[in-house]
Amino acid sequence: MADNREKILEVKHLKQYFNAGTKNEVRAVDDVSFDIYKGETFGLVGESGSGKSTTGRSIIRLYDPTDGEIDFEGTKVHNISGKKDMLQFRRDMQMIFQDPYASLNPKMKIRDIIAEGIDIHGLASSQAERNKRVNELLELVGLNPDHATRYPHEFSGGQRQRIGIARALAVKPKFIVADEPISALDVSIQAQVVNLLMELQKSQGLTFLFIAHDLSMVKYISDRIGVMNAGKLLELAPAEDVYNRPLHSYTESLLSAVPLPDPEYERSRRRTQYVPRQANGEEEKMREIVPGHFVYCRESEVEALKQKEAAYHK
Repeated sequence: MADNREKILEVKHLKQYFNAGTKNEVRAVDDVSFDIYKGETFGLVGESGSGKSTTGRSIIRLYDPTDGEIDFEGTKVHNISGKKDMLQFRRDMQMIFQDPYASLNPKMKIRDIIAEGIDIHGLASSQAERNKRVNELLELVGLNPDHATRYPHEFSGGQRQRIGIARALAVKPKFIVADEPISALDVSIQAQVVNLLMELQKSQGLTFLFIAHDLSMVKYISDRIGVMNAGKLLELAPAEDVYNRPLHSYTESLLSAVPLPDPEYERSRRRTQYVPRQANGEEEKMREIVPGHFVYCRESEVEALKQKEAAYHK
């Protein structure tokens, strides 16, 4: 069971508010908690504006949280200070961005883009060692070492994302936040990039936070999935359970929108509408319905959710 594995990341009551205390306050992430275990891929899904990317950016310290704690290997991320400690954190945790073109400097050659982290962290003792490492990284992500002397505009979207992956791997990180790394790519290329990430996870011993809105792709790559909406984490369970035995009505709504390659089914498909419930004074929080399967709900709803889960097995 996951409980016996080593936690690499703990997110506790994370809040990320923008314009806090004003009438324009936006609660992008509102009291979210979850753990990620070493060597797993944790999928975080939800529609645009759900707070999933903001969660990822808070974890990697692109934002300072309004409240809550983020522990990475026992270190409180937002207490890290001093150049040396910050450099080590930046080395251990890397990010793959959504738009591979916007995140690559158009004026830099691919070799220098990939080697940026190597240079900053002093990971190569000579120019020859630096070039050798870049060539190895290019081959690792399925590109040709000859590509090192070219510029970003000379590559396709899928190739550019591979360059972004090579750049993230250059400093030998332990943990990677992949923020919608396939959403800007053609469908035919998406599967290639996801397969590459899965191969790299095994060969490099990586842990991933994989953020996306496509639940079917997240199911394919993830060990466990968290479902977010309006800044809240609504359901958290093993990938198979979220996909085949959803308990929260929002998760059911998301799943009903996943298209299937079946014209007959598509013609008759009905999307389940999600209607947020009105507050009634009863506390809502993440509750464990069955071992490992958590749902954001009220105490009075737990029994009905347990019966719903049991019905899936009949």
